[in-house]
Parts: sequence; structure tokens; C-alpha cells
Amino acid sequence: MNQKPIVVVGSINIDLVARADRIPLVGETVHSNDFQMHSGGKGANQAVAAARLGYPVRMIGRVGSDSFGEELRSQLARSGVDASRVRTSQGPSGVAVIAVAPNGDNAIVVTPGANALVSPKDVEENIEAIRGAGIVLGQLEIPMETIQHLGEACARFNIPLILDPSPARPLAAELLGRVTWLTPNETEIACCLPEAKNATRPDAPETISALLKQCEGVVLKMGSRGAYIATKDGTRQHVNAFRVSAVDSTAAGDAFNGAFAVGLMLGKSPVGAAQLAVASAAVSVTRAGAQASMPTMDEVNQLLSRVGGAN
Repeated sequence: MNQKPIVVVGSINIDLVARADRIPLVGETVHSNDFQMHSGGKGANQAVAAARLGYPVRMIGRVGSDSFGEELRSQLARSGVDASRVRTSQGPSGVAVIAVAPNGDNAIVVTPGANALVSPKDVEENIEAIRGAGIVLGQLEIPMETIQHLGEACARFNIPLILDPSPARPLAAELLGRVTWLTPNETEIACCLPEAKNATRPDAPETISALLKQCEGVVLKMGSRGAYIATKDGTRQHVNAFRVSAVDSTAAGDAFNGAFAVGLMLGKSPVGAAQLAVASAAVSVTRAGAQASMPTMDEVNQLLSRVGGAN
């Protein structure tokens, strides 16, 4: 097994989670029946997702000098993530305010805080960690110039880059050309290409084909319907979802990305890695929280055993 670590460059947040009978409409106030705080942020979530599966992970990012900062760093370490490259910036940590409905649907507002200060300099100061990675994971909750620089660094050292294009925005062709795996959901995929920015609903197969002219592979995350894998070499395959009782879908996509990276590092085919990722996401939605919901490999394998496992 290739034990080169997975390196995650991205956001670290505190999640403020309110549960209500439904997610409020614009201008509406609803009463919450429960409130909790969890460690979150797409970058940190994906790092914890991979670490909980038993794979070595290093995190590069920033927390604030507020009361949340040290707890966020400590939580990463407790989850098995190497957080020695997480820096502290003066000011607030990143905060996500999350409303969760009984069926697991959620709505999220993110305040970047220290995440907005993750810069190309952070990438260069940790270039040896990136050079030594087996796979690098990135998201869009840190400045775009930093993600673009990360793409340059990965291309420089021929390190595979898995990019989660969330929050959704158009991606430059130069960046897409440096992405090995792009992992949008069905909402985000329409935003990835600048020419699709103003389209109401670009046809997903056509959008995937356009994306594959630039990046190496696309994994379309389809929630309760599983995932769709497409590669430049012609692979086109739907990976079925698992029927579970959803409690909270927060960070399910992050569970997917962390597990997909682990699957590839364990030598699985892209389809096999996606099966592992779909199973990890399925387990994660059966419990509350972001990082708190990430499953172990034993839990994922129990679910996979229902259909014969991932290849």
C-alpha cells in the first residue's frame, strides 16, 4: 500500500447548528428545537473523513486567535490529522451557521474568518508537504488565488489534485487543466465553466464532456442517488447509493471526497473508490454534525458488504 499522506489545503470552521421543523424561507423566522456547535469547514471535514478511515492526513490551513481557534486545531489532532501546519491568524476563526430540517436537508451561511487569509505563501511554506503527498485535496472556501497556486504546485510536482468546487463558482481553464478529479454536486456542476454561468440548467452530460476537455476526471455527487464517474479515457459509470435513514446531510460531500481520496490511495479503481466514497457519505448522513459524523473503515465496510464491496 502506498502510504504517502493525503494533504488537505482548505478551510477550518466552527459550525453553529440549529435544528428546526423546516428550513426558513427568505424573510421568515422559525423556532429551533436544538442547537449544537461542531468542528467543521470543508477542508477540515475532508481531512477528518480520510483520517477516520485510517489513512495518514496532513492539514494546511488557518484558524483565528479567538476562543474557537485552539479547539479547532485540537479537534483535528484528536481525529488523527497532522495539524502541525495549521497556522493562527489574528482575528476570528471561520464560522458556518447551519439550519437543519428533520429530513436531513440543510442551508448554510459561511463567514470565512481566518480562512480568507490562507494565501499562496501558505502553499509555498508547506511545499515539501505537498511534494510528498500522494493526493492533494482542495475546496473553494479559501481564496481562489490560493487554489490556483495550489494547482500550479501540484502540476509542478505531478501530484494528483482533487478539487471540490464548493462554494460554486466558474473555474478558469488554467485551473481546470491542473485538476485530476473535479467533484461537483448537481448544483455546482453548472457553475464550473464560465460559459455556463448564466445558463439556467446546462445539460449535465454535455457539461461533463466540456469539463473533461480540461480536467482528467469528473465525479458528479448525486446525493441519495449515488455518484457518476466520467474520465477522459472513456469511463462512464453510475455508482448506486445506499438506502439509509438520513438524520443530517451536513458534510456528506466532504465524507465522500475524503473517502474517494483514500480509495484511490489504497489502489482501488476510480469506480471502486467512488463506491467507498458513496458508502462513507451514506454512513455520515445517519448521524448529526460534520466531523462528528465521519465513519471508520469498519463502518464503511459493513455497509459495502451489502453489495459485495468496492473494487
